[in-house]
Amino acid sequence: MRQETKELIKIAPSLLSADFANMARDIKELESAGADLLHCDVMDGVFVPNITFGIKMIEDIKKITNLKLDAHLMIVEPQKYIERFAKAGADIITIHIEAVKNAVEAIQQIKSFGVSAGIVLNPETSVSAIKDVLPFCDMVLVMSVHPGFGGQEFIASSIEKIKEIKSMITALGKDIDLEVDGGINFDNVQSVIDAGANIIVAGNTVFSADDKKTAIMRLRGA
Repeated sequence: MRQETKELIKIAPSLLSADFANMARDIKELESAGADLLHCDVMDGVFVPNITFGIKMIEDIKKITNLKLDAHLMIVEPQKYIERFAKAGADIITIHIEAVKNAVEAIQQIKSFGVSAGIVLNPETSVSAIKDVLPFCDMVLVMSVHPGFGGQEFIASSIEKIKEIKSMITALGKDIDLEVDGGINFDNVQSVIDAGANIIVAGNTVFSADDKKTAIMRLRGA
């Protein structure tokens, strides 16, 4: 079913696609363009084959924006760093189900710092992996590409996974955001929204646009 209320759809541009030498400029431009969140891809070069930025970057970004920071931790042993990311200013912290032994404990740890908590699934991970932790989550993040690099092509089978998770959320009767990250563009975004997603992560699609405001509006379906 098409989500007719466009205001329900939030756009979270991924700072992985920003110009790191001009981060403040790019963030101010995203604010003016109507972004809802800033998606911060934290990669350690171990859990994923790339390295981006860490706690200091989150701390510095927090000083220059009022937008919520959506910290996506693509790192091993994320529980060692949750407190530091929370204190640095992350408003939402998402961790991979593949990176933790006790997901419920990890999610509860995040929430103990007054931060929204989310669980992430890689493309090859079954939806059943998050069944037990889902009731404790504020968000589920579906990776629609293999994490580690921007600019990848959307994995079409992600649509069925989004639908399945949306059904699980509806059955729980809880207010849990469903975020999708990877390869989303103007051609496939509506199918992602129709499947049940309400937060769209977009990197290249926003940052490569001449008019970021128009790009964000188009991604919302306006």
